[in-house]
Amino acid sequence: MATTVLHTADTRGNANHGWLNAYHSFSFGNYYNADRNQFGVLRVLNDDTIAAGMGFGTHPHNNMEIITIPFEGDLAHKDSMGNEATIKTGDVQVMSAGAGIQHSEFNPNADQQTKLFQIWLFPNKQNVTARYQQITLDKTAQKNNFAQILSPNQEDEGVWIHQNAWFFMADFDADFTKNYTISSASNGVYLIVISGSITVGDQNLNEKDAIGISDFTTVAIKANTDAKFLIMDIPMKL
Repeated sequence: MATTVLHTADTRGNANHGWLNAYHSFSFGNYYNADRNQFGVLRVLNDDTIAAGMGFGTHPHNNMEIITIPFEGDLAHKDSMGNEATIKTGDVQVMSAGAGIQHSEFNPNADQQTKLFQIWLFPNKQNVTARYQQITLDKTAQKNNFAQILSPNQEDEGVWIHQNAWFFMADFDADFTKNYTISSASNGVYLIVISGSITVGDQNLNEKDAIGISDFTTVAIKANTDAKFLIMDIPMKL
């Protein structure tokens, strides 16, 4: 029997620093919730709004798979591997921190905020050589479909990471229904609504609500309105 956990938008942690307004689905920084340290290998899901011209100075990471998905505006990235890039709305970026990396992230626009998800997954390999990858997504592939944007396989669609995980973006029309089938028997799913309203199984979810499901094979997802959402299909054990 499937096991579910519901995380409604209004139960997330919040840290508003003025230049940064961050909502934390899991314990992060000064926000700690003993019941929300992770879901499987998903350690961090931050919903960040960064003010114009502001950002994160150079800071280190190691042994974490870090995925950034902007939904509004841009993010300028610079790292210790020599990468300098602007991540735009419609892109996805992955950074395998591995043995260690330093990077900075800034909103390069003087007149527009940047909104994004930053997601951290525990890797299945330690101390790998750090790497960076960025692609532009095909938004048309997301229409009434689960469009793969991340996987463990270099040859597959989307970016790849050191973990047995698959991410899918979907953009459903109102009243459209499609069944989602788990990618690996040992995985679970953490789904968050980006906009609109959907029903997952028998659970209604609105904007920025999330649900974690484990011990299942297939679940029906129905759009109650036009809706966009992200599915993270991830191992439940480290």
